[in-house]
Amino acid sequence: MRLLHGARRVLLENWTGTSTVPSRGLYPHQWSWDSAFIAIGLRHLSPHRAQRELETLLAAQWGDGRIPHIVFNPAVPLDAYFPSPDFWRSSSAGAALGAPAAVETSGIVQPPVHALACLLVHRANPRASARRGFLARVHPRLAAWHRYLAEHRDLGGGGLVSVVHPWEPGMDNSPCWDAPLARVDPAPPDTFHRADLDHGAAADRPTDLDYGRYVRLAADYRDRGYGDDGGAGSGFCVEDPGVNALLIASEHALAEIATTVGADPTPHRSRARRLTAALVERLWDPAAGLFLCRDLRGGGLIPELSAAGLLPLIVPDLPSEIAAALIRTASGPHFGLGGPVRLVPSYDLLGRAFDPYRYWRGPAWFNVNWLLERGLRLHGAVDRADALRSAALDAAVSSGFAEYVDPYTAEARGTRDFSWTAALALDLLVASGGMGVDDLAVPPVTPTDHRPSPAAWPGPYGF
Repeated sequence: MRLLHGARRVLLENWTGTSTVPSRGLYPHQWSWDSAFIAIGLRHLSPHRAQRELETLLAAQWGDGRIPHIVFNPAVPLDAYFPSPDFWRSSSAGAALGAPAAVETSGIVQPPVHALACLLVHRANPRASARRGFLARVHPRLAAWHRYLAEHRDLGGGGLVSVVHPWEPGMDNSPCWDAPLARVDPAPPDTFHRADLDHGAAADRPTDLDYGRYVRLAADYRDRGYGDDGGAGSGFCVEDPGVNALLIASEHALAEIATTVGADPTPHRSRARRLTAALVERLWDPAAGLFLCRDLRGGGLIPELSAAGLLPLIVPDLPSEIAAALIRTASGPHFGLGGPVRLVPSYDLLGRAFDPYRYWRGPAWFNVNWLLERGLRLHGAVDRADALRSAALDAAVSSGFAEYVDPYTAEARGTRDFSWTAALALDLLVASGGMGVDDLAVPPVTPTDHRPSPAAWPGPYGF
């Protein structure tokens, strides 16, 4: 009951009226993959609110199909978060690509988990969802999002999606990015102010050098009008296994959504098969027992072991021998599942750059462990999935729903009362059959936000 009430409190306190901030202080706007994970948990409290969460995000979609990684709330002061809207200048710099004029966003993207989230939210109350026309509204938006990735982000020409900024795969300062980032000249430190250090310990956050390189890449992308242009001009261009695994899972989900709304699911199933084959061909490393990132500018696989390389466990049609190898790697000395760690770390426990405190360089994250729990269960490792679920629930409560934790001790790091931690813990709790939430229903949403109303929009894979 403590977890249930705590998760509900976090999600209600971080609700803005149409969406949920990741945290009130550190992240005061709407983030793309955060909202997808938040909706997955929020559906247990209010399917209607979960739908609104996703619809609000999709209302900020660009004309070229991209879903931006941040949707800015104009009521938040510019100095509360950096890079702020006046840095990205989306409505002007992105105008040629259909950036919305009524709301400011960033110009980069995040992992495409949205179709999976929409399907799970629909399943929470299919009849009410159908009455509202939820899937009928989101389906064309999701299809356009996937088309953007397929048509504009296959920068390596091998059939996989590429990322052009370390913020895009969501694992911002992963050691996987050290070599690609070394080619980037950082922006001078006196040209920007890091608002994140006003809310978090410097030891938990990316370094100033990393941030200077993030700023340089984002500014260069903005100054090119956010055009992908085959990746020309970007010093950072990487194929990430986690991003592509989430796209495959979402293609399967979008096929089911298409069937539900009377559209053709075949293109999505075909794309999922092609992506799965390309993922294995381009990123699987049998010697490592893991999927690796490919540096398209440096010309090869990046020899760093990241939790992103385990995420293909969520791919339904992954070859069984590869799934078995991933489970062995997750359970071995590099990631410690079922052994010395409480939760799977974001980076190799034995790696040269492992740090249990610093952002994505070692701490355990709840969204990663939620995905791995599903992947383990999908591929038959039920006992390991059960143990990971139990550990995640314990860590969520003991850490105060922390942003991330020390993988060995589950000591809280980053900010507290983090929305996706609360949401995904709630989802794991309900999935375990440990608690019902009917008595904790929340009121219907009231459309009081500045953003366009979604009502004004035009018109069995283990998930």
